[in-house]
Amino acid sequence: MELTKFGHACVRLEKDGRRLVIDPGGLSDPRALEGADAVLVTHEHFDHFSEEVLRRAAAARPGLRIWTNPSVAKGLDGLGTQVATTGDGDAFSAAGFDIRVHGAWHALIHPDVPRIPNIGFQVDEALFHPGDALTVPDGPIGTLLLPVHAPWSTVGDLIDYVREVAPHTAYAVHDGALNDVGAAMVEGFLGERGPGVPARYQRLAPGATTRIA
Repeated sequence: MELTKFGHACVRLEKDGRRLVIDPGGLSDPRALEGADAVLVTHEHFDHFSEEVLRRAAAARPGLRIWTNPSVAKGLDGLGTQVATTGDGDAFSAAGFDIRVHGAWHALIHPDVPRIPNIGFQVDEALFHPGDALTVPDGPIGTLLLPVHAPWSTVGDLIDYVREVAPHTAYAVHDGALNDVGAAMVEGFLGERGPGVPARYQRLAPGATTRIA
């Protein structure tokens, strides 16, 4: 399976000629959806979900299927069977990828900021994209997509989260608002100079592709 990063929180997974895209939002390269067979959306925030981009992709590819939570699905009203709702504990197949859903809520930003639904997606028992939460999935995860920069987390939270999930590799996502200095600081704590995490930490450049198990 190949993983390509398309900016901020968006990635595309490809195997056997099939393409699965997760969280194509307003900070993502819209080319992520070229040739896509299925899309997963974790929650409704603009940096993870672009109604305009998804409607355009669905019109261009009538076979495209989108899985998301009911809140996002409302924003895609009218697409019929191209959109399916899912939630914590569900399992299904999307374009030949085996998907399990974990979590229900966005991480708490502040008690005065209402929380919204957020679901994380485990793909082929190998990779986990938590969206905007630090959800711990059941069972071992080889590759964790780690949201490294958000108003709801600290570097300490990230260290503890990686230790709890214990993946083989952690790739940075949710880093679209992080400049090079900030990225280097995060890498310092999650890399070999930090207090220690049980994973190899890496930040992929936009458009970069890597192979995962």
